[in-house]
Amino acid sequence: MPTQVAVDYIDAYRHQVVEGTALGVESICRELRSSGVQIASSTYYAAKSRSPSARSRRDAELVPLIRRTHAENLGVYGARKIHAELNRKGTAVARCTVERLMRAEGIRGLRRERAPKTTISEGDQNPMRPADLVDRTFAAAAPNRLWVADLTYIRTYSGWVYAAFVLDVFSRMIVGWQVSTSLRTDLALDALDMGLWARRRAGQNLEGLVHHSDRGVQYRAIRYTERLDEAEAVASVGSKGDCLLTG
Repeated sequence: MPTQVAVDYIDAYRHQVVEGTALGVESICRELRSSGVQIASSTYYAAKSRSPSARSRRDAELVPLIRRTHAENLGVYGARKIHAELNRKGTAVARCTVERLMRAEGIRGLRRERAPKTTISEGDQNPMRPADLVDRTFAAAAPNRLWVADLTYIRTYSGWVYAAFVLDVFSRMIVGWQVSTSLRTDLALDALDMGLWARRRAGQNLEGLVHHSDRGVQYRAIRYTERLDEAEAVASVGSKGDCLLTG
């Protein structure tokens, strides 16, 4: 155990009262020595009376700056960006110093994670898959002739959030949407239900509507296809990425 760590340990417990008596420096040093940590009470007092080193004083100046920079950037900056930000604002500091102090203070940035996969295909050999009625021609002569549905993801401070949406190709209006922290079937189904409810509430006729999506299992789920049948909509399934070409 480094001397400074032992000194800090003694400081933390020297005033602790056991059976009406404070532990004191000497008794804690005895216990530490019995555990294999060689420190004498004289070493403790010498360390306490010694002036802080230049490195300690510099660390004490940098830690608040690092904490403030980390907080000002929503806690997402890691050592590399905090190092660049401090130097940009005139605080010359080595990156290894920033890394050391962040590690010692338990300050961490937001780790980059692999982007989630939103489309889990049902496979290429399914003979029951609906035909592609759009063939990458994303155009409609009137509302409620062609809707496209897709899933995407948004990275937030607390993790990935998934969004499902249904878009009317004629007006480029999102008629239904839903967000969730998981890729469940109800995510896509809720977005579809919102669109169907809104258009029906407005008295619009949905008969003959073509609903186009990719081959994701959310759109090929039984409940989803049943909802399309109930709305007298025609399902269309394209190749990977088709639904992303509507913008």
